[in-house]
Amino acid sequence: MGGKAFTIRAYDSGRIVYQGNLSDIRHSEFSNKKTSVLSFTEFSQPGIYLIDVPGLGRSLPFEIRDGLLSDLANASLKAFYYQRASTPIEELYAGKWARPSGHPDDHILVHSSAASSLRPEGTVISSPKGWYDAGDYNKYMVNSGFTLGVLLSLYEDYPDYMKPIRTQIPESTNQTPDLLDEIYWNLEWMLTMQDLADGGVYHKLTNPEFEGFIKPTDCKKQRYVVAKSVTAALDFAASMAQAARIYGEYAEDYLGVAEITLTASKRAFDWALKNLQQLYQQRKMNETHAPAISTGEYGDGNAEDEFFWAATELYIATANPTYLQTAIAYAPQAYTLPVWGNVYGLGAFSLIRYQGSLPEQGQELANRMKEQLLMYADSALLQANQSPYAAPYGRTANDFFWGCNSDAASNQGMTFLYAYQLTGKKEYLTAALHNMDYLLGRNATGYCYITGFGTKSPLYPHYRLSASDDIEEPIPGFLVGGPNAGRQDGCEYPSDIPDECYADVLASYASNEVAINWQGLFTYFIFALNASLNG
Repeated sequence: MGGKAFTIRAYDSGRIVYQGNLSDIRHSEFSNKKTSVLSFTEFSQPGIYLIDVPGLGRSLPFEIRDGLLSDLANASLKAFYYQRASTPIEELYAGKWARPSGHPDDHILVHSSAASSLRPEGTVISSPKGWYDAGDYNKYMVNSGFTLGVLLSLYEDYPDYMKPIRTQIPESTNQTPDLLDEIYWNLEWMLTMQDLADGGVYHKLTNPEFEGFIKPTDCKKQRYVVAKSVTAALDFAASMAQAARIYGEYAEDYLGVAEITLTASKRAFDWALKNLQQLYQQRKMNETHAPAISTGEYGDGNAEDEFFWAATELYIATANPTYLQTAIAYAPQAYTLPVWGNVYGLGAFSLIRYQGSLPEQGQELANRMKEQLLMYADSALLQANQSPYAAPYGRTANDFFWGCNSDAASNQGMTFLYAYQLTGKKEYLTAALHNMDYLLGRNATGYCYITGFGTKSPLYPHYRLSASDDIEEPIPGFLVGGPNAGRQDGCEYPSDIPDECYADVLASYASNEVAINWQGLFTYFIFALNASLNG
């Protein structure tokens, strides 16, 4: 392919508007596919076009215009509205994806694993609202805390950009940005998951086993709050401390929320300090408690990263040096991409964000985090310009695992944007854009991995709301997990090549599910990228 000419033609007339040459052939280290880059950076005339490569055919239509990512960014945030539990999803805001209220969650039983003297087994509590976690209907504290941390970081990093964003939700007419209104729906549920007697936080609210692919209104099984855990308490503490910094600005709509969340955060952190070994171990729990629980575990082997994140957020929120000492004690030795099971990156982001306003010792820790992040970003850029799809992500077979579209492509893109904001170096911004291009279709499968967007996108995500709503098209705006060489769902995949291990079928929870943590990372990534490109 190298050296071949290509032309860009106007979609409506076929007129040639640009000519160029393909790059030399690029090879993948794990696939026999050969690729070339078609560079036309200098051509920026708005319009709809086709690429024509003699002997290879024509591309699908593509568009050049300002703000091209805006509709997709707004849809990624709007997706959280569709995830709301305990409320009707109204036609005015959801169109044909409207649905009646499901899961009121006002009669939740305390599971035997969560029982205490003041709340014995079988105690009834009310725990409504929140977001459904993923393709299932349960609500999980670890993942909720992580997702809130990511979305609150989006607001703190780009407040002026996010304030005017409106996504047509019931709260859009108030004085608070829609991003914060949407976050509050889940935050309010999270507050109900704290035991006010001791400050501990339940790990999840769940059915004993996953529901079938039925409508929320048809779900009748008893739901429980299950086991307090140190990771749930710390993720809760971290995200509540972040919220306390933000919602005070919007007291007109959220009076007292800043004070409530900060108090809740401190109490959860204190509980965690007293219960260091209280990790959630579902299999072990089921040996002695009933009913057995088989839904998403969100288990974790240690809580050091959660202590770092929670202590960091509380230190920034309170200036209490005790929290700083805890953060220093648990500080990481290297930057890692933030995922629900490793939240070091979220603490690093906050320290970097507030470095200029911290006392000297806090600034020193923030500077270490900045150096670690930039070291990671530089290593991720090495030889990226020679990758098969011109993106830093996707160069090795190890890049393709459960949730990789979020937990490797999106959060790496976020990290490049932090590096860009810190240094102003355009190569970081370009790298982030190329990771987005990968997610939107410049990849081995040709899929745009976001429902409802692109010429070829997922039609059958592993997602109970879409599977049960009797509507042909999936609910739009959701990022799916992506190619996964592990193929843990036992489905038939079209290929065993790592970057082609994706199956757009309902049963493929290992490659085609949606989840709020994946959605949160993607939402940050696309809004931050749009703000950086147009700022």
